[in-house]
Amino acid sequence: MSFPRMHVSLYVKNIYQTADFYSKFFGKNPDKIKPDYCKFTLDEPSLIISFVQNEEKVSDHFGHLGFQIESLEELKQRMDEMNLHNIDVLEEMGTNCCYANQDKFWVTDPNGYMWEVYYFHEDVEFNDPRYASQDASACCAPEKPIAKKQKIKLADLPHNSCTPKSGCC
Repeated sequence: MSFPRMHVSLYVKNIYQTADFYSKFFGKNPDKIKPDYCKFTLDEPSLIISFVQNEEKVSDHFGHLGFQIESLEELKQRMDEMNLHNIDVLEEMGTNCCYANQDKFWVTDPNGYMWEVYYFHEDVEFNDPRYASQDASACCAPEKPIAKKQKIKLADLPHNSCTPKSGCC
């Protein structure tokens, strides 16, 4: 008996933001999109992943999903693609996680689901020491979801505006 294609379904907050993110992450448009549903079919790996809009069912305690890739060149290429699409990337190079030495990066979708893209070097007999304590985050997951970087521009103020220590406030 075999399972020719795996299926995953996730609840999301906003179907259109989710479709936009995954179009960039997977490098293809959705196979189906409706006002409350979106589906992608991937050939490698053989996966059907669907998203159902239901903000109340989005979980903060999901864990993560991931893809193992075949070469360091592919890892760099995929990381460059994420940067090109302005998707924030957290790099972890040469880390010992899940008793394996890996180079990886993480991205977080608009719903907080974390994706790990990693290259496996070799099995090891120990994890990174940061995973040793009870208080540490679980192995193979960054401590916090990746925050979106923001650029803030100060507003141009007229000369008669209130300024710090001017006594006008």
